[in-house]
Amino acid sequence: MDTDRIVGSAKEYAGRAEGAVGDMAGDAKTQASGKAREAAGTVQNLYGQAKDAVRDAADTATGYAKDAYENSGDTFRDGTQALSKKVQDNPLGALLVAGGIGFALALLMSRPARRPPPSRWRY
Repeated sequence: MDTDRIVGSAKEYAGRAEGAVGDMAGDAKTQASGKAREAAGTVQNLYGQAKDAVRDAADTATGYAKDAYENSGDTFRDGTQALSKKVQDNPLGALLVAGGIGFALALLMSRPARRPPPSRWRY
């Protein structure tokens, strides 16, 4: 837990207490001071919560990256084995998919080059 959360909560509660004392005494200056302290404490508490959230997200992302790096060979090997099994289980489907990809690449590669539009300005 971030120290800003602790200090912010303390200020917030102190501001509430000061505002309550101002209410009981009928002192507008004490009430306003208490509300201001309470608001400042709330802001500091929220700032600490945001810092905690960013720290937790960074730790989680670091953990995921570390796991991905450590298990990258296993993941690749598992993916290759899964693909191999799918091809063995359904060779006709795999052949159709490969043919479709080849056909799409052939269409993309055989298209004529695009010419730029004619210029309006003649020099």
